[in-house]
Amino acid sequence: MPDTSNLSRFSDTSVLCRGERFEVYIDQDGIRRRVAEIGEEISLRYAGRNPVLIGVLHGACMFLADLLRVLTIDCEVDFRRLSSYEGGTTSSGRIVEREGVARIDLSGRHVIVVEDIVDTGLTMAYLTERIKEQGPASLRIATLLHKPEAARVHVPIDYVGFRAPNRFLIGYGMDYEQTGRHLPEIYIRAEE
Repeated sequence: MPDTSNLSRFSDTSVLCRGERFEVYIDQDGIRRRVAEIGEEISLRYAGRNPVLIGVLHGACMFLADLLRVLTIDCEVDFRRLSSYEGGTTSSGRIVEREGVARIDLSGRHVIVVEDIVDTGLTMAYLTERIKEQGPASLRIATLLHKPEAARVHVPIDYVGFRAPNRFLIGYGMDYEQTGRHLPEIYIRAEE
């Protein structure tokens, strides 16, 4: 049985995660509506093209799964496992790419990178450069959350679910040292 002592319900709109209080930032209905809108945009743009969606593990797992459910086009799915947080609450700025994930040949393919959150832009800049080396026909980025105030490098993002302040978020795939990823809402760390 997993240890759940690191997460507990504080109230109807907040949780305690690793001793810190987080409040609901975006509820399930808001997430569902925005994912459906992004799915409609992607389905229209890529009709008849069979794009490759690349999910960035582990945070984008819920966003990618829900996005796949609303798409009305055929597509393929691949994954990349990258990290810049290394167990903390802010990006370290150092990108670590983990191996062991299957890879589709992206040469001449239409590629959409699906990410949970773009903050500094360093991870996305690193990944898009690696993908460009493979010669895709096109490359676009879809992120559920974007923190423009945290940007250290500019990365063009084609599909943004929500803009977020430069504060720590959990839920809907995002975690705090592997805790809170399962929450169906997005929570923001409460201000002191």
